[in-house]
Amino acid sequence: MRIGVVFGLAMLAASLAGAAHADVKMSGSFVADAACPATQAIKNGKNPGNVSTDAGQSYQLLAGNKEPPTHYLIQVPGADPERRWVKVSCGHVSGSVATVPAAPAGKGNPATAGKPEYVFALSWQPAFCETKSSKAECKAQNPNEFDATNFTLHGLWPQPNGNFYCQAAAGDKANDIPAHWKDLPPVNLDAGTRAELDKVMPGTASQLDRHEWIKHGTCYGKSQQEYFSDALKLMREVNSSPVRGLFAKNIGGKLTADQIRGAFDAAFGAGAGDRVRVSCVIDPSSGRRLIGELTLGLAGPIGPDSSLKGLLLASVPTNKAGCPTGTVDAIGFQ
Repeated sequence: MRIGVVFGLAMLAASLAGAAHADVKMSGSFVADAACPATQAIKNGKNPGNVSTDAGQSYQLLAGNKEPPTHYLIQVPGADPERRWVKVSCGHVSGSVATVPAAPAGKGNPATAGKPEYVFALSWQPAFCETKSSKAECKAQNPNEFDATNFTLHGLWPQPNGNFYCQAAAGDKANDIPAHWKDLPPVNLDAGTRAELDKVMPGTASQLDRHEWIKHGTCYGKSQQEYFSDALKLMREVNSSPVRGLFAKNIGGKLTADQIRGAFDAAFGAGAGDRVRVSCVIDPSSGRRLIGELTLGLAGPIGPDSSLKGLLLASVPTNKAGCPTGTVDAIGFQ
């Protein structure tokens, strides 16, 4: 009996030790700044297929190995297995939230109790296209077009992380990789919304709208028309604000995260900038660090009568501003 008790206690201790070092689930994206090994395991460095990240490529962020992490667990489409570990020094995260230490959305946090939460992702299209020159929307860049001087829509993502593909067909989930976005069901919108979306989301030329709907919009709780209409309303607020003006005036120059957050404070009220995180990409041809994306934390119901100011200030501040400084890229390949 005594041996059994000792063995049981040892197993319990081992279990607790393992729990103490459990992976920390995370949301958002990992953007590689360089080509780095993407390994199946951290300790032995096993890397089936000799998989590496691609500089400038965004990957789904799944977890960190601890808090704070030394490695991120990401999903690499096409790899076998797809779940791979990379060193944190290999890139940066965008819209990342550690979901284990924090309470789930709307629970246990007085600031967001009972409120739905979202990440709203805005792209600076010229920077995106420096890393994706083969995409149709990037080949069609024009200095007189909307995306030369305005933010473009990446997506509106219901939280918490894992809130993906709600009631989506298995075939649609399998096709949700860029090469097969054309095989996803089309997004049906009225003529006015479709025209605005094609302007504000240039990625519709590569069926980005189909991807955003199947992965995120299906969890929004509204129709396709309402989901994209709500996102476009928020985009209009950003692009008519001093934030857009700050970027337009500094094309070709540099901005800091503090300047960007300050512009949000000026546009949407003190504290709004604390809900903003800046993400940069590396131009593969020149090595320049470019501001590629802003991710905004929002909380509360989104609809025709909601304001971006109210949604921002109702959300929880992020403790990291992200990329400290970067260039505001001009349209066209530099």
